[in-house]
Amino acid sequence: MSSLKGKAVHIDERYLHVELEDGRIISTPMDWYPELKRVSLTQLADYRFICHGTGIEWPELDYQLSIAAMFAESRQEKAA
Repeated sequence: MSSLKGKAVHIDERYLHVELEDGRIISTPMDWYPELKRVSLTQLADYRFICHGTGIEWPELDYQLSIAAMFAESRQEKAA
């Protein structure tokens, strides 16, 4: 999965969407990322790709996310 490179990030109230350079879009629930769910849309818009495009960083939040980790099947949504 090392060829997973991000092109753009889009966030809505329920999902984190990452558009890959090859045209695919990965969508994962925002509930998986409580640190991101708690912040403003302005803060979420301040991201950059790191590690040759295979990761995403929100510098102001000191939060990094591997695009490959978004495919992890072991993640589960927490019950409300």
